[in-house]
Amino acid sequence: MNKPVVAIVGRPNVGKSTLFNRIIGKRHAIVDDQPGVTRDRNYSEAEWTGHEFVVIDTGGFVPKAGDIIEEKVTEQAENALIEADVIIFLTDVTTGITDIDDEVANQLRKSNKPCLLVVNKVDNDAREIEASEFLRLGLGEPVSISALIGRGIGDLLSLLVQHIEKIELSPVDDEDEYIKLAVVGRPNVGKSTFINTILGEDRHVVTDQPGTTRDAIDTSAEIFDRKFILVDTAGLRRKARVKDSVEFYSNIRTQNALKRCDVACLFTESEGGITSQDLHILKSIIEYKKGAVVVVNKWDLVKNDKEKSNEVMDTFIRLRGFEFVPLLRASCKTGFKTKQIMKTVIQVADERKKRVDAPSLNKMLEELNRYYQHPAVKGKRIRVLYGTQTETDPPRFVFFSNHPQLISDNYYRFLENQIRSRFGFRGVPVSIIFRKK
Repeated sequence: MNKPVVAIVGRPNVGKSTLFNRIIGKRHAIVDDQPGVTRDRNYSEAEWTGHEFVVIDTGGFVPKAGDIIEEKVTEQAENALIEADVIIFLTDVTTGITDIDDEVANQLRKSNKPCLLVVNKVDNDAREIEASEFLRLGLGEPVSISALIGRGIGDLLSLLVQHIEKIELSPVDDEDEYIKLAVVGRPNVGKSTFINTILGEDRHVVTDQPGTTRDAIDTSAEIFDRKFILVDTAGLRRKARVKDSVEFYSNIRTQNALKRCDVACLFTESEGGITSQDLHILKSIIEYKKGAVVVVNKWDLVKNDKEKSNEVMDTFIRLRGFEFVPLLRASCKTGFKTKQIMKTVIQVADERKKRVDAPSLNKMLEELNRYYQHPAVKGKRIRVLYGTQTETDPPRFVFFSNHPQLISDNYYRFLENQIRSRFGFRGVPVSIIFRKK
């Protein structure tokens, strides 16, 4: 986790996300022709000639913006400057030097941090000559590249490594110590507000407009003496409601975030309760075998209205079959119960790594066989003889039977409920497999 940090900054639509993807060697950031697609800070790891570092893709600088989202995006880019060890200032040869470029250059000179002035979209020799104009910004010799076709990227990375080699770092953390938490849910249910609240800073762009977050954003943090990688994600919509390519790739990033997390925190809101889309997301979490926590956010809007709060809680009858998933009420805007959310996430992460020893498991099975026998199927007596836990993180149990192919779904659910009642696994999907003795 502890690696040099390189921030890519510049005004909107100069190709920052394209360069970000080119450096890390994969399509991680969403790239689109419309300006303003990147809003939060987007982190990923990269390597060049044996040197590993973290790259931050940022939204475009728009100083003195009148739009609230643009103001927030500029604030995020400024925060990235503070966080970075080395800065790549990206400009666009096709538009030349703009007033915004001048303002950004002034800020970078004041930062006193190593800075590479990079001129993008230089895809031929004629534009190479035009790139010399950027010397006027006073940030040294410009590096000419074309992020789209890869021209000049090797030279840029070689210069970058020269700065990285001079950075002194503290010892590296073990990534296995981190709990990877994905914060998921429909648009505008308070996911980014939650992360900003628990971090105590505005790390992610938050506005009243739905769809503010576009990428899945990783943030490392230490909370209650535990290390976390927090992944704020774009709001998940039904496929039929995905309107453009940006939303399409946002949904893909969110699904990938679910695949690589340990625990997923599903946010819904008090007005309307849980919806069919929330259930769809929860089922995805369980299918991926991730720990799950459901949070009813914005509880401050209904908690003083008993009738309304009861109506909200009535909707959670839809969670039938997911009774093992913790259900919490909170208000991230006011801070109500936000600490309890993180405590529950830690408990679920620990439960996911729990191991039940074979003697305890088989003692339970012996007691169950004494009081409950699987009904006979086609005249055949079904016996479940013994079992063992074969995996943790997520937990997986194998039970041996004389006729495993005849085990009913009812018995499967019965056995799972007995395991949970005796050994816990709160918030954790449990896999049970039956095999022939």
